[in-house]
Amino acid sequence: MAVACTVALAPACAGAEEGFDTEHIFGFMIGTDVGNVGEREFQTQTTGRFGKGDGAYRALAQEVEIEVVPLPNFRIELGGTASLHDITGVPDIDDRRQFNFQGASLDLRYRLLDRERAPFGLTIAAELHGDRIDETSGAKGRMYGTDFTLAFDRELVPNFVIGALNLIYQPEWARFELAGTSEKSSTIGAAFAALARVRPNVLLGGEMRYFRQYEGIGLGEFSGQALFVGPTAYFQLSEKSRLTLSWSMQAWGRPAGAGGNLDLVNFERHQARLVFGVNF
Repeated sequence: MAVACTVALAPACAGAEEGFDTEHIFGFMIGTDVGNVGEREFQTQTTGRFGKGDGAYRALAQEVEIEVVPLPNFRIELGGTASLHDITGVPDIDDRRQFNFQGASLDLRYRLLDRERAPFGLTIAAELHGDRIDETSGAKGRMYGTDFTLAFDRELVPNFVIGALNLIYQPEWARFELAGTSEKSSTIGAAFAALARVRPNVLLGGEMRYFRQYEGIGLGEFSGQALFVGPTAYFQLSEKSRLTLSWSMQAWGRPAGAGGNLDLVNFERHQARLVFGVNF
């Protein structure tokens, strides 16, 4: 998609501003920029996940976040999430229709390399979250996890096309209140994105993400795998506000011990995200 935008819309980029700020331009991925010292931002992030094979599956998560940059190259984000589940007839998941406060999160990012002074940008991120509602099933319990991400980005065409790579490790632990059972799982993944500047304040492109899920936090028994692809659009609405839209569909997948071309046991068929932010 980025290549198509490059060819078809190149004349529109003549007046574009120089450089990219990759902190918020991606949907399901992250860039290496972390903001300038003293910056403060308010952000809302709405994530939808739809489709689980048989039955009807809809899950929405609304997260509200505050971001601050207290030190050079270091960003802190605090967030709280509410979730809505509408599930009917999905195998191995109880039917439910509910809205609850899900949990809280702490996101820490440190930029190791600035791509303006190095061949590429490099940032390490760790998002810690504690939840009282399982994001997939909506069941009550205690869930803890950390999303570790190693992010790289580089301007593929100066001032026109930016590319990013994320390497992901997500260990999680859960204890369900009603069943009294505990589960441990871990997910590893790699994701690539490319965005092209088609207008001075508009970027269009796409993201491709591949995940493998395992039982146990140490990548134990293999559970399944999935590949997601889809478009992303970023709009700089004003000097202080922005909007990112992203949608992904599962293009290929397979659960452990089963055939088929999709893994709808461990992953969803569709994922969508809308992010709005404003500096204050």
